[in-house]
Amino acid sequence: MSLALVQSRTLLGLQARPVQVEVHLANGLPSFTLVGLADTEVKEARERVRSAIQNAGLEFPGNKRITVNLAPADLPKDSGRFDLPIALGILAASGQLDAGRLTGHEFAGELSLGGELRPIRGALAMGLALRQAGAGAATRLVLPPDSAEEAALARGAQVWRARHLLDVTRQFAPVGSALAAAAVDDDGWHRVEAAAAKANGNGPDLADVKGQAAARRALEIAAAGSHSLLLVGSPGSGKSMLAQRLAGLLPPLGDEEALESAAVASLAGRFSLEQWGQRPTCAPHHSASAVALVGGGSPPRPGEISLAHHGVLFLDELPEFPRHALEALREPLESGSIRISRAAYQTEFPAHFQLVAAMNPCPCGYLGSRIKACRCTPDQVARYQGKLSGPLLDRIDLQVEVPALPAQDLLGAAPGEASAQVRQRVLAARQRAESRQGQANQWLAGDALERHAWLDSQATQWLQRAATRLGWSGRATHRALRVARTIADLAQADRIEIPHLAEAMQYRRSLVGL
Repeated sequence: MSLALVQSRTLLGLQARPVQVEVHLANGLPSFTLVGLADTEVKEARERVRSAIQNAGLEFPGNKRITVNLAPADLPKDSGRFDLPIALGILAASGQLDAGRLTGHEFAGELSLGGELRPIRGALAMGLALRQAGAGAATRLVLPPDSAEEAALARGAQVWRARHLLDVTRQFAPVGSALAAAAVDDDGWHRVEAAAAKANGNGPDLADVKGQAAARRALEIAAAGSHSLLLVGSPGSGKSMLAQRLAGLLPPLGDEEALESAAVASLAGRFSLEQWGQRPTCAPHHSASAVALVGGGSPPRPGEISLAHHGVLFLDELPEFPRHALEALREPLESGSIRISRAAYQTEFPAHFQLVAAMNPCPCGYLGSRIKACRCTPDQVARYQGKLSGPLLDRIDLQVEVPALPAQDLLGAAPGEASAQVRQRVLAARQRAESRQGQANQWLAGDALERHAWLDSQATQWLQRAATRLGWSGRATHRALRVARTIADLAQADRIEIPHLAEAMQYRRSLVGL
């Protein structure tokens, strides 16, 4: 048989689109042509496949005209995931494999020159695609080590692990052939089952933070309602310590949330089984570009906001980030997703992240400090704080000052409340919100906000007067209302009252002079 068909998948955002690898052998001048909108990494498969087949002791039809088509032709293909299906297609077209037995299987994997299979990006997206298509029970997915364990997290998909090209070819060799009769490595071809999710690990404990009662309270409110948080204070006041402990206060991930978070990390090649079921925390350096933060490129890759999906995005030294990169965060903070548009296609990545940012009040860091005098001029302070736009700050729910503590207060302070105790209150508040509205308070909008954050006439008048006096926008007023709903949940109150609104209003005080 001179024509063979092998099934695989390519990635387009979070979607794993089906790809049919067509291999045709013909007489003529020896050549190896690969077509089908393949990028450079895919075209380099020709040399990897040739060497892998020969070094595995199999016959490469070098005297034939080999044509490989990756269909559909208008779908971009990247990475080395097509090495394995191309090699199997060549072996099937040359009669070394039973082409009929390849039906009902999908293959992906990069080949080394010696024939070993190497992990690929986006294996979990492939498993999810099979499950969502309802083909998980009818189609077997064959992947390299690590990638197979990753794809098996999509329960319902049949995933098989292979270590070497020979492990795969032995399964599909013609009955009675020498290859089929060869000794089989039991561990080389193995059915993989889904691993159990792990609870949040032993991260930094909030008890390490001494003092800072206001900042600790804001951190608890942020965790309970999934609110964004800005910490403003002098160098060494504990802003980074507080931010690093937020993930330890959050509730465990649900099964679907864990799959979504892991699928995005898999696309970037940053997923490991040790992180399965744990909330991600991303902390990019302030030199990160807008593409690094929100995603982009060709083909589009997820950015830090998507890698922090269902987790925490910590931006330290916030004013030092490029302004256009920070402005790109405005829409995702509202919508919980990011759509990347290119001339040929559009890709949407999830971005339900919890923003925690930290900054100094001025370039030297000591504006308003009781410990050290500030040496910045008013113009320098205005330029520094002016790097943050009003619309961006308007989208940050909680803005809290973190003052530096004198040495005598810091050394003599007792340990603070542990993360485990705070987490219990956070879990109780989250459960109240979930049972009431099915989502965290941060994402309440429209009719849902009016229905679940209802105010009586007295509280409504009080909030209207406060918003008018402070010059709040409609967005700021709604965000303060969501924070008040979270404060009421922490207090186990069914209705938002004026004290809850008053506390929420304190966190809307802008700490930068815009």
